[in-house]
Amino acid sequence: MDFKKGNMSLKRLLFILPALLIYLVFMVYPMVRSLIISLHKWDGLSPEMDFIGIKNYIDFFKDPVSYTVLKNNLLLMIVLLIVPVILGLVLAVALNKKLPGRIVYRTIYYSPYVLPMVAVGLIWSWIYDPMFGALNSILKSVGLGQYVQGWLGQPSTAFPAILVTIIWRSVGMPMLLFLAGLQDISPQLYESAEIDGANKFQQFIYITIPQLKQSFAIVISLLIVGSLKQAFGIVYAMTWGGPGRSTQILSVWMYFNTFLYEKAGYGSAIAWIMTIIAMLIIIPYIRIMTKNT
Repeated sequence: MDFKKGNMSLKRLLFILPALLIYLVFMVYPMVRSLIISLHKWDGLSPEMDFIGIKNYIDFFKDPVSYTVLKNNLLLMIVLLIVPVILGLVLAVALNKKLPGRIVYRTIYYSPYVLPMVAVGLIWSWIYDPMFGALNSILKSVGLGQYVQGWLGQPSTAFPAILVTIIWRSVGMPMLLFLAGLQDISPQLYESAEIDGANKFQQFIYITIPQLKQSFAIVISLLIVGSLKQAFGIVYAMTWGGPGRSTQILSVWMYFNTFLYEKAGYGSAIAWIMTIIAMLIIIPYIRIMTKNT
C-alpha cells in the first residue's frame, strides 16, 4: 500500500515538474538575479560587477529626481484607485440591466484595455498634437480657441493629459470584473430587501457593495500594480517622462537608468523598490478584504 502511495506521489510530481521548471527558470531565477544585480555597480555589459551592497538603494532616496518620480506614481495610484473604480462600477451596474445593445456597449468600453500600451500612447499623442490634434480642433470648432495649447509640451498640462489617457485605457477592466461579480449576486437578496422596504440606494449600499468585496480586492490590486508597472508604455510613448521630469514615473526611470544611462544595478534597485511598494500595499489590503470570506 505504501509502495502504491509512493508511486502516486511520484506521478504527481512528474506532472507538476514541467510547470515548476518553467516557473523557476522564467520567474524565480530572473527575480533572484535582479536582486543580486541591484547590490552591484554594473553597466549591464561588462563581464564583472562591483559589489556595493545597498548603495544603489541609498542613492535612490538621495536623488532629487526620485521624489518627483515617487510623487507622480503616488498621484497616479490615487487617481487610478478612484476614477476607474467608480466609472467601472457605474458602467457595470448600468450594463448589467437588460438594455438593447448592451453586449456592444460592453465591447466598446472594454476594448481600450486590450490595446497595447504603446498603441494607446500613440493614439492619444495624436489627439493632443498641438497642430493637427483632435482636441485642439474641437476646442477651436466650439469657440474655445483660447484654450488651444501643446498639451504634452508643458509641465502644467502634460501629467494631467497622461492621467486622462491612462484612465481611458483602464476603465474597461474594473467594469468587466464588477459585471462578473454582479451576475453572481442572487436576485433573491434584492427581492427580500425590497419586501423589507429597502429602496434602490439602500440595496446598492448594503447588498451590492458587500457582495462585490472580492471583485474590489482583485480590481484594486490590479490597478495598484498597473500604476507601478503597466503605465510604462503610455508614458514612454507620449512624453519619455518629460517635459523636464514632470511625467516621470518609476518604471520609465528604471528603464532609463538600466538601458540609457548604463546603470543596470541602479535600475534593478528601482525595480525592487517598485516590487516592495506593491507588496506593502497589496498584501495587507488582500488580507483585510478576504478576511471572513
